[in-house]
Amino acid sequence: QSDAAPGQSSRDLWTILLGRSALREPAQIEAELDRNWERLLQGLSFYKPPSTSAADKLKADKDTPQALKDFGLRISKLLGLDEQQSVQILQCYLQEDYRGTRNTLKAVLQDERQSQALLLKIADYYYEQRLCVLCCVLHLLTYFQDERHPYRAEYSNCVSKLEKDLVSNNRRQFESLSKSEAPTWETHGNLMTERQVSHWFVQCLKEQALLLEILFLYYAYFEMPPNDLSTFTRLFKEQGFGQRQTNRHLVDKSMDALVERIGYFSSLILVEGMDIDFLHKCALEDRTEQHQFYDQQDICKMLLTFSDISHHGPVLLAWVLLRHTLRPEEVSSVIRRLGHTTLQLGVFQYLTNMLQALGSTGNNCTASTARMCIYGLLSFVITSFEEETLGSQQHLINAACEVLAAPSLAELFWESNPNMGLGVILDSAVGLFPYKTGPLLQLLTALLSDKSTAKKVYTFLDKMSFYTEAYKHKPNDVISREDGTLWRRHTPKLLYPLGVGQTNLQMPQGCFGQVCEGKQLSVGEQGFLVRWEYSYSSWTLFTCEIEMLLHVVSTADVLAHCERVKPILDLVHKIISTDWTVSDCLLPLTSRIYMLLQRLTSVINPPVNVITSCVNCLIALAARQPGKVWSSLHHTGFLPFASTPLTNMAQTISAEGMKAGNYGNLLVLIEQPRGEYSVTIAFLRLVTTLVKGQLGSTQSRGLIPCVLLVLKEMLPAYHKWRYNTYGVRERIGCLILELVHAILNLSQEGDAPSLQSLCIYSLANTEAGQAVVNIMGVGVDTINMVLAAQPSSGGSEGPGQVLIQTVKLAFSVTNNVIRLKPQSDTASPLEQALTQHGGHGNNLIAVLAKYIYHKHDPALPRLAIQLLKRLATVAPMSVYACLGSDAAAIRDAFLTRLQSRTEDMRIKVTILEFLTVAVETQPGLIELFLNLETKDGSDGAKEFSLGEWSCLSVVLELLDSKQQGKYWCPPLLHRAALAFLHALWQDRRDSALSVLRTKEKFWDNLTTPLFGNLPPPSETTEPCVLESCAFVMKIIALEIYYVVSGVLDPSLKAALESFSSKRRYEFWSDYVRDLVCVACDGEEEGLRSLSESQILISAWRTLLILSTSHSEVMHLKDDTVRQKLFMDVLEGTKAALLMSQSVFCLRLGSMMVTLLLILLKQWKRWIQGLNGQSITQLPQLLLCVCEMVQDEALALIDSTRHTIQRGDVQEDSMETDSPHFQKDQQDSVCVLALHLSKELCRADEDGEQWLQVVRKLPVLPSVLSALELSLRSKQNLYFTEATLHLLLTLARTPQGAAAVAGAGVIQSICLPLLSVYEGPANGATQAFVRKSQDAPSWTGVYRLSLSLMESLLKTLRYNFINEALDFVGVHQERILQCLNAVRTVQSLACLDEADHTVGFLLQLSNFCKEWHFHLPQLLRDVQVNLCYLCQTCTYLLHSKKMLHHYLQAKNGEGLPPGPHPQHAVQPASKEQEEAESKALQAVQCSLLKILSKTLATLQHFTPDCCQILLDQSMDLAEYRTLFVLSFTTPAFDSDVAPSFGTLMATINVALSMLGEVCGVGLSSRSLLMFSMENCFYVLISQAVRCLKDPSVLPRDKQRLKQELSSELSTLLSTLFRFFRRGSPSSPASGLLPSAQTKPPTPGSKATPEGQEPFIQLVQAFVRHVQR
Repeated sequence: QSDAAPGQSSRDLWTILLGRSALREPAQIEAELDRNWERLLQGLSFYKPPSTSAADKLKADKDTPQALKDFGLRISKLLGLDEQQSVQILQCYLQEDYRGTRNTLKAVLQDERQSQALLLKIADYYYEQRLCVLCCVLHLLTYFQDERHPYRAEYSNCVSKLEKDLVSNNRRQFESLSKSEAPTWETHGNLMTERQVSHWFVQCLKEQALLLEILFLYYAYFEMPPNDLSTFTRLFKEQGFGQRQTNRHLVDKSMDALVERIGYFSSLILVEGMDIDFLHKCALEDRTEQHQFYDQQDICKMLLTFSDISHHGPVLLAWVLLRHTLRPEEVSSVIRRLGHTTLQLGVFQYLTNMLQALGSTGNNCTASTARMCIYGLLSFVITSFEEETLGSQQHLINAACEVLAAPSLAELFWESNPNMGLGVILDSAVGLFPYKTGPLLQLLTALLSDKSTAKKVYTFLDKMSFYTEAYKHKPNDVISREDGTLWRRHTPKLLYPLGVGQTNLQMPQGCFGQVCEGKQLSVGEQGFLVRWEYSYSSWTLFTCEIEMLLHVVSTADVLAHCERVKPILDLVHKIISTDWTVSDCLLPLTSRIYMLLQRLTSVINPPVNVITSCVNCLIALAARQPGKVWSSLHHTGFLPFASTPLTNMAQTISAEGMKAGNYGNLLVLIEQPRGEYSVTIAFLRLVTTLVKGQLGSTQSRGLIPCVLLVLKEMLPAYHKWRYNTYGVRERIGCLILELVHAILNLSQEGDAPSLQSLCIYSLANTEAGQAVVNIMGVGVDTINMVLAAQPSSGGSEGPGQVLIQTVKLAFSVTNNVIRLKPQSDTASPLEQALTQHGGHGNNLIAVLAKYIYHKHDPALPRLAIQLLKRLATVAPMSVYACLGSDAAAIRDAFLTRLQSRTEDMRIKVTILEFLTVAVETQPGLIELFLNLETKDGSDGAKEFSLGEWSCLSVVLELLDSKQQGKYWCPPLLHRAALAFLHALWQDRRDSALSVLRTKEKFWDNLTTPLFGNLPPPSETTEPCVLESCAFVMKIIALEIYYVVSGVLDPSLKAALESFSSKRRYEFWSDYVRDLVCVACDGEEEGLRSLSESQILISAWRTLLILSTSHSEVMHLKDDTVRQKLFMDVLEGTKAALLMSQSVFCLRLGSMMVTLLLILLKQWKRWIQGLNGQSITQLPQLLLCVCEMVQDEALALIDSTRHTIQRGDVQEDSMETDSPHFQKDQQDSVCVLALHLSKELCRADEDGEQWLQVVRKLPVLPSVLSALELSLRSKQNLYFTEATLHLLLTLARTPQGAAAVAGAGVIQSICLPLLSVYEGPANGATQAFVRKSQDAPSWTGVYRLSLSLMESLLKTLRYNFINEALDFVGVHQERILQCLNAVRTVQSLACLDEADHTVGFLLQLSNFCKEWHFHLPQLLRDVQVNLCYLCQTCTYLLHSKKMLHHYLQAKNGEGLPPGPHPQHAVQPASKEQEEAESKALQAVQCSLLKILSKTLATLQHFTPDCCQILLDQSMDLAEYRTLFVLSFTTPAFDSDVAPSFGTLMATINVALSMLGEVCGVGLSSRSLLMFSMENCFYVLISQAVRCLKDPSVLPRDKQRLKQELSSELSTLLSTLFRFFRRGSPSSPASGLLPSAQTKPPTPGSKATPEGQEPFIQLVQAFVRHVQR
């Protein structure tokens, strides 16, 4: 076995047996034990001394590098260890504990100083390995008969293999250890310094103690033959029970505990070997001759020499008992003498100390086995000998109480004969009650272990039949017999003179009392002890005692009385915490504790131990009734309190008006000076219990002063206090953090300052946070030192474990504080402390990362990595930089744990999650972990390959489909690996992706999960499996989206093809549909994995959306499949919307709705061609969506009103783009349902379905009410926009428009809309902000409202005219401003509003007469403004340079930011020029639209051409003159009135633009033609009106004719040329009209055929003018 593979160290085996590894199955444990049982049997002799043969074998070994061989020889010399094993130890050490990289190892081995340090570390590692072998054996012996242990059978098999030789091996090893010579520098090399020798000796003592512990446990289960007993007796005698070690000169104070431990086990082994239990049995059945020690003389001779060491006591006691029972006729002076010696050695105190020492450290099983062993001894001793002969009763009771702490002994006691064993002690304690309360209550407290024993103790005390009293003299009110042995009362007596009512006991007349003979009161007192025959309940008596203490609290008797009350309180505490049902009966007692606490804490020298007991009782009560305890405790003044109400955080943190309470004074005045902290420990536990009890918000705010005291006074300073006992400081630290941890885990409460916000603020901003940082900074080395210093290594309660627990809590608390603290721009002091760079890698980040080296408790590194993960996301720093020169070594440690097959799975998952986060936030770190090596490829591009230490190789191994389901790759780990890959894809890490894509079978392995069949969603699936599938879908989607289809990897293409051909689309579609239905079913047990289901649904949604555009690659072209997918989405959407009870369903609903919207749009062509199934489904869906819209709208009304009442609406209109109330978000269900109903209306061509819905549901009124409220309060922006979009869609069909108008749309929009653009402080002009056009905004809402009015008016015409006029009247200012604003602001948003406004006016201008009748002045204003608008547009369109300049100078946003031309010395870049010209085109296009609509509107304000030309009797007064009689070029100036020149210019601009856009799209071209037609029309109409107008002077008329005839003729000829060639005329003809051109001759009629009709009109008009 000596050449075992270096792969398995003893520590690994120890970790596996403890269940801390990935091997958890019984079969795996059995295999490990089969592999290693010989090593366990050999124990320490597994490690051999050096030998020449081993050295030769090592030399011959070709596989091991020479450097390691040389170093192995040095190890062998230092440790005295076999050469080959030395090299194995070295290899194991390098594998597990070495903290450098492989590259640094060579340098370390060559450097003298570094190699010496490494040698010493390896020595420590070797010592640990030796202890682990013994710990494994101990572990097996502890549990091989424990039915509750999962691996009992496997352990049992192994123990039966070890059984025969274990004892002899261990005894030999123990002998050789106790006799071995200490190493010296002569024999072991110059590194064996004094310190190292001392280290060796501590190890030697530890091993001895462990060997004896193994032997003790072994003999607890197997009988010891008599010759073994004599061998052990001789061995221990020679060794002096550990005190006569060969190297005892090396023992110093720190080793005393170990030497004691050796003594304890030596003594226990001998007692166990005498088999007292069997002796007891033999004595009871009268067959003592069957006992194996019936005649043993040689042991007797040895034992007679025992007398000088306290460890001899139990052995002598057991031997006395043995001889007394087996040979009662020999009760000679020998036994007397031995018995006397036993008592002189203080055997009962010794037993008490021993059991306490074993119970406080180490293995609980060992301690309870020891207790069982001593229980047998004690019971039999007390049965066999008179109690009086056994020394002090108190010592006996102390020992008995220690023994009874073993779990099952209390039950055993109550079931056994009350007149034997410990029952005798109980009986004698009852005999002294209540003269002495202590002994009886101490015993009964120990006899309480579970509910059944609690009931027995309660009943025992409830029915007492004797009352013992002490008298100095015989009182007057009793009569006694002549001999004075029996007394009788002849008057009744009140036992408690000060008590009233319930708090008293009355002994009736005629009670008999027995005067106890031979019972002394206490030392030096004379008098009588009388036992009265009087039945009473002790519980009443206890109440009286407490009441009595309340009366005497400020007198001298207080301390004596406290001693009587303390055991009562301890019993109450234990009984309540064991069995809550008894608490009601104890109310008279428990209700007085508060008053007791108040009185005791306010005396001058408070009795600390009684106060502790009081608080402990309250903890037990608070666990069940926190509210009740708090309200009673609150008035005692014990806890810290606030004298002024707490209003805000600043006042709370400053602690002004806070009083420390009686507890605070006690801490400062009594506990800190004494260095004993029992009350503090109880206080912390009490506050934690109250916090965990989930009190109401007012009560938990009452706890703020207590928590503040802890955060301000205790947490920052507790480590500087004075302590008498080792381990208390760690315990207090742990309790403080447990309290903070409990507070941070509360659910969020409402009003600030709450407990949680206080904790978060304190830890983030005060020195409390620094204290937590210091705890986390303890570091892995300190923890290892504390663990190594513990006397036993398997303990669960030592200072090392408390320290680990404290550090873990510190991690968790910090993580939660960072997670919960409010977002802010500046880093809090806590975050600064966490992330500041210190020199030499001593900053906290490096300390956290190094916890990866901790091996004892797997949760510690896990929590450290989780905190690192949190810091990597929130803090702006580079983890890689913080790790400094250790980065590569730490990376190796991380990857070693990730690769190990036996490592605990949760650590691996956490490491992968940390790396997943690092992909996005820590570029340097992730490069380190990816460890890609580059080489130049053939084509000059870089090629990447995996380095030796790359995390990708681990991840690829986890993905391998052959590994799935093996114990080292459970689904959770597989999910974590996929999440990491997904992060790489999402972050586009091309170097890593290129390596992954080229790995063979990568895509096959990756897509495997999608081809597996999951059980239906109604059955349970591991949530992580759903997530795995989701990540795979997302990765595929990202790959398809980013990589050009031609370049996709062939294996991925093949996988996609088989995905289609194996009908996986249908499978997943079904699965997701069912998942949505099950998730929304509303049953609590429906789905536990909600978030994972959501992730899967979202990923499937992404795939489907992609498939609408990448159907070729994804092989989704089959119409029947598409139809199936669509129907599944439809059903899922319906399920989600019908069941929207929870937030989760709403979120699902929103996801499904958006997917349905996209599919409706993208697959519209063939959805409409679907069969009848879908046609019936859509109307049902519409109905269901509308019901939802209605409910949500009503809910929104309520929440908005609530918000308004709370008054947190900001007035500044600019800020309202950030939605205020939780409910209104872009993807809130209400908004999405509105969008979906809009799309469904679109799909419903004739609007029939919608009408049916409106008839069934009052959906429009609810929506309109919500809309009105939203507009008035200027809230719910997204909802408002969505509603208007829906109304707009409805207004397209006549029935829809009628329904909308009939529902009162004008009341909901007209007036409320004012508040949208009229902020109180900023006048209306504020509205024309330059904003990006697409972002939802309130101006957008206004524009939508205009469109809606336009649409309704267009559809309903005269039925809507009054409403439209109301609207225009209410918003006239805004409308006029908007028409004017185009001159000053050319942002797209402003132009868009002008476009909408003119569009609305265009519809309204159809109803001139009505308008004129109702709003004559407005009509005139609009006409004037429209003319000016026409002029502005013309000018801007004509002068491109001018427009460009405006856009650059005024509108930063009009164009993308870039160097301004005037500053730029270098020419603008090409992209910038392109962007600028694009922006310019967009503005021109907008202006053109506005112009065309303006002219179309003006056409309605001018007389009809035909009518005015032909109808002589027309009333001209109806129409105003719109244009001034002037032909000058229009100027860009508001003073110049629009004139005929303006119109001519407009036509010219349109013409020239027509030439430019000849090649461009048809839309601009038709717009230009439309503008020209309308312009000609308006021009002709206005001209004729002028000519007919009697008020115009004849001279002007003549001038008009001339100008028009010449201008129009020129224009006509240009037009002819244009239409003839289809190309623009030469610009030489002059863009702007000139007065010099001669009119053409009237006869020029050579026009081509097919000319535009409006040209013919113009020709006719020219002829008319020239006449």
